[in-house]
Amino acid sequence: MSKTVVITGANRGIGFAFANLYKSRGEHVIALCRQSSSQLDELNVRVVEGVDVSTEQGLDIMVQALANLRIDILVNNAGILRDETLSDFNTQTITEQFLVNAIAPIQVCQKLQNNLHAGSKIGLVTSRMGSITDNTSGGRYGYRMSKAALNIAAVSLAKDLTEKDVAVGIYHPGYVQTDMVNHGGDISANEAANRLIGLMDKLSMDNSGVFYHSNGEVLPW
Repeated sequence: MSKTVVITGANRGIGFAFANLYKSRGEHVIALCRQSSSQLDELNVRVVEGVDVSTEQGLDIMVQALANLRIDILVNNAGILRDETLSDFNTQTITEQFLVNAIAPIQVCQKLQNNLHAGSKIGLVTSRMGSITDNTSGGRYGYRMSKAALNIAAVSLAKDLTEKDVAVGIYHPGYVQTDMVNHGGDISANEAANRLIGLMDKLSMDNSGVFYHSNGEVLPW
């Protein structure tokens, strides 16, 4: 029986790769995005536009579109990257990243918690740049702080959903060739999504709340 998979930020990059790969596996894919793309339109999946996960209006559109839908896999992929340094500090972009990268994914889960059931899985696409131990280069204040915040919130989410038997995966996709990094990564979005889907296939209550690299390595906090 096919699974119902909901993906945020599905119009491009890793989000689109998730949608494409899950569709190829025969799953029922629902692609959430602010605005669709030509490649997503051609994929022949259900697309819900207007879903800016950092706004109440966008979340309301999501909730209404998914009303009474039973979700098997929820992939929180939407995220943004800005660049601040100590000499070029920008509280506006830092706040923007917190809203999109840290608060929005948890709000999506909170809004859709009644759509989940025992055995459902949540995937949170984060970054090793949110690891305190792994920070050896500094900089990127907003992105690092927002991803660190997402990581700790994801652990709380995993603990809070234990009684409901809903597993939470926390995933660093790798350095991926997407628009976010001007395609300067070392793996393709398709490879990253394929790796993460493999990890989500193995996701269970036994490894819920663990921070994984897409290559399967457990990452330090």
